[in-house]
Amino acid sequence: MLRSACRRIGRAALTALVAGALAASAGTAALAQQAGRSIVRDAETEALLQDYLRPIFKAAGIRSGSVEVLLIPDPSFNAFVANGRQMFVNTGAIIDSKVPNELIGVLAHETGHLAGGHLARLREQLERAKTLALIGGLAGMAVSVGGAIGGSADTARAGMGLGAGVGEIARRNLLAYARSEEYAADQSALQYLAATGQSAAGMLTTFRRFAEDTMFLSRRVDPYAQSHPMPTERIDQIEAAAKASPSWGARDSAQLIARHDLVRAKLVGFTEQPQLAMRRYPMTDRSLPARYARAVVAYRLGNAADALRQVDGLIKASPNFPYFHELKGQILLETGRPREAVPPLRKAVSLASSSGLLKVLLGHALVETGDPKNVDEAVKNLTVGLQADPNFSIGYRQLARAYAMRGDTALAELATAQGDFVEGEIKDAKMHAQRAQNGLKRGSPGWLRADDILTYQPPPKTR
Repeated sequence: MLRSACRRIGRAALTALVAGALAASAGTAALAQQAGRSIVRDAETEALLQDYLRPIFKAAGIRSGSVEVLLIPDPSFNAFVANGRQMFVNTGAIIDSKVPNELIGVLAHETGHLAGGHLARLREQLERAKTLALIGGLAGMAVSVGGAIGGSADTARAGMGLGAGVGEIARRNLLAYARSEEYAADQSALQYLAATGQSAAGMLTTFRRFAEDTMFLSRRVDPYAQSHPMPTERIDQIEAAAKASPSWGARDSAQLIARHDLVRAKLVGFTEQPQLAMRRYPMTDRSLPARYARAVVAYRLGNAADALRQVDGLIKASPNFPYFHELKGQILLETGRPREAVPPLRKAVSLASSSGLLKVLLGHALVETGDPKNVDEAVKNLTVGLQADPNFSIGYRQLARAYAMRGDTALAELATAQGDFVEGEIKDAKMHAQRAQNGLKRGSPGWLRADDILTYQPPPKTR
């Protein structure tokens, strides 16, 4: 189930680094562009990323549930962290990672930023840089004004130059600090990989790819005006340590590679142009990932019957793989056949019982049947699914419909309020929460959840 979530990456969630001081660097520009993009949700991809991150987080001393991992529908190879609680991974980073180890190395690097508290410290450095630039600007202004009053054009120009010079020094100091944090994250990544018995070979492969991509710019780029170290420098810094690790020769398991290849194929099928996807996975390729990608492409092209035929072939080949059943259920649900979607989605949930997203999808299908006999099962799956994945706003919309079908108007209002809250529509959330409270017993769990929304105060806006 690859679908856009009704949620956007707020600019405030990114570091102040993106906001201004480092806007000249290519890496920062990319992050700034990411800031306005939607995220996408997919149970299979997210489960794989969590499995990659779980041992890395343990080695870093980070509780897995404390970090939200979000997918961005972007073809570029990139991942980054924000506010110490979120990690963003581009779909392109997964697609372009030929083996799990290449992606795991990048995730380990980003974990180094989280564990090191780099974003918080970077904000402190940014405030210092702002102060230095302000002081320099005021000093330059004073000299410039003094020169103008005294009739000295040279002194006035010198004052303007002083202000600009101090600002440039502040900016370069901040960039130097950012580069040092990148080096620190590299070293942390090497430690995490060694601690988990994984090779850093994939990390080196990725950095070499970055080096090749930027090689044509290297002669024109000022290395002191970048927020990241030059790629060749990074390779030199980590290669010796990586090869000295006892885990250098470790390889990904065949099972992990198989899962990785299936996720890559699914993402290609859903995110790339159909003709490009078919070039990657031509009809002559009879592997399971290729068949998976082609089934998705058939569905995207509007040929649901052919897509379902291909998915049935996938299920026959691997009957206990939950996400083939999920895809069948999704196709049936989204083509107006919710009753037929329920059995494969029930099967998917039974095979991947920890997935909140799958339970929400099953609950959605049960609601769409319009059958009152399915309402209780829908409420159960949606409630449990949202407990596991409380930021999935679509689930609250379906839960509101289920409660309305059952005649629980107050709980329907509460679910609507929760959906509005997740989407950042605070005013609407408070309105529906008030309506919910009016129909709920004071002090009950639902009443308290509504009260949490009513008493919520948004944090002050950051510049």
